[in-house]
Amino acid sequence: MYRSIPMEADWTQAPELLEGAMSLQLTPEKCDLDYWIKAVAQGTWHGLVNGHALSDVIPSYLFEAGPLRSAVVAEFAFRAIAEELATRAISYLVANAPDIPTMEFFSTQLLDEARHARAFRNHLLELGVEEENLVATIEEAAGDKRDTILRPLEAFGLNVMRDQRDFIGGVIVLTVLVEGVLAPSGALSERKWRPLDPAGAGIAHGANIDELRHLTVGSSIVRRHLIKRPEEKARLLSLISEGNQLWHKLPALDMLFEREVLFQQGLEAHAAVVGDYELVPGRRLVETTVEERLAITQEWSREVQSSRMAFMGLE
Repeated sequence: MYRSIPMEADWTQAPELLEGAMSLQLTPEKCDLDYWIKAVAQGTWHGLVNGHALSDVIPSYLFEAGPLRSAVVAEFAFRAIAEELATRAISYLVANAPDIPTMEFFSTQLLDEARHARAFRNHLLELGVEEENLVATIEEAAGDKRDTILRPLEAFGLNVMRDQRDFIGGVIVLTVLVEGVLAPSGALSERKWRPLDPAGAGIAHGANIDELRHLTVGSSIVRRHLIKRPEEKARLLSLISEGNQLWHKLPALDMLFEREVLFQQGLEAHAAVVGDYELVPGRRLVETTVEERLAITQEWSREVQSSRMAFMGLE
């Protein structure tokens, strides 16, 4: 086993996604295939069962029909679909990579996303969904959200990565417009599920460790590109603007609101389980509202995007 696990890949020592995304700097040369095998496959994931620690149990109340179960099923079904689509799209970055370090890095990211999709799917099995009903359950819980949110994003990204074979544009789509936007939701997921679904929170924690690496390496690739080709800045800013306009047209906030309403109902029903657990320092989870949690996520998203854009030279 790889004993000297880098801090950013260590299950217990890795910085939180939001903190790390605004401070950590990683390159494709550092995060090559050998790094991934030793630090991630033999490091981060060592001893995990379906992406979470064996000690992370699933409380009995999550096997009972109700808003809390509906909330976790809806969230993990959607994230399973999102990660599957990301896996397929990243194959074009692997194909278009201009050098070996970036080819190796995006090959590892492709496997990361495939593992995330599998862990999110399998958590539904852990929650008691019968395997023969898994596909139908995911479709019922998130199929419409795939069609109204993920498919337009997929079409936008594939136009850049597959049709135009624009490698750096594809990195922008993935790093800024997909992971840069969704990362704060992943951070909220880990925090809010920790007292109510420790296994689900553990899966989110592992995914967040990986996403931190994806965000920071992707940012370093764009930064290098712009140092070499500063004339590309206007084009990439235009691509980001186009992507942000697409995001504003999608019903993503409506989806998050629906899920948080269910979560709120479940939170109130199981407040005794949550107790004094704090979502953020000084703010108990049981005292938060749907609107407050969404506002926190949006603020985190602005902070991460602002920090990453400045680092890349796209402020």
